[in-house]
Amino acid sequence: MKKILDFFKSVRSEWFKIVWPSRDSVIRATIMILVFSALAALFFFVVDSVLNAIVGWVF
Repeated sequence: MKKILDFFKSVRSEWFKIVWPSRDSVIRATIMILVFSALAALFFFVVDSVLNAIVGWVF
């Protein structure tokens, strides 16, 4: 029983050490993720289209 209590005490002490990001930081990171995801999707679309055209031209 003592180990369980010690565990929850340590969890509680670690909980107060958490530094939560600010709202602006979360919004900025979300926008960056969306932009880079869109750029990656565009890149792979272009590469796929070019390779598809090459394969269609060869065969």
